Amino acid sequence: MKAPSVLIGAIFATLAAGSASAEGLAAPLTDKDCVGRKGDVRLIVQVGALRSNAGEVSITVYPSDPDRFLVPRGKLLRQRVKASAPMTQACFNLPVADAYAVEAYHDVDADRELDRNTQGLPTEGYGFSNDAPTRYAKPSYDAVRFMVKPGDNTIRIKIRYPR
Repeated sequence: MKAPSVLIGAIFATLAAGSASAEGLAAPLTDKDCVGRKGDVRLIVQVGALRSNAGEVSITVYPSDPDRFLVPRGKLLRQRVKASAPMTQACFNLPVADAYAVEAYHDVDADRELDRNTQGLPTEGYGFSNDAPTRYAKPSYDAVRFMVKPGDNTIRIKIRYPR
């Protein structure tokens, strides 16, 4: 009688593992997956709602200085990871517990640029921390910033694709 119950338990475990990957749950990240100098503060960014596995996802972390947000050379850290729909994740070792802002985009053609149309509007999917609104303009730093505490921190960003 024990053999069938063990077999049934194994079947349920296999089904549970399969459903986790089907729901887009990512594998745990290790220290080697993180960029930045290892310290006491770690940020895991989960980028969801990806439409495909094409290209890569660029994830950029900005420091607490609003003047550095979305400007050339303003970033603190960036990681480009292979896209894995529906969710891709990246890990950052941060220097201190503080306010940060994150921007991500799905670089479908992996050209390391957010492609834009002739009006300058993005043609690839993008998103920001706090799911900050971007209907008519880039979001403000205040709309995107969030606090990071010592230890592990996780945020989720939903990629929104232009119509």
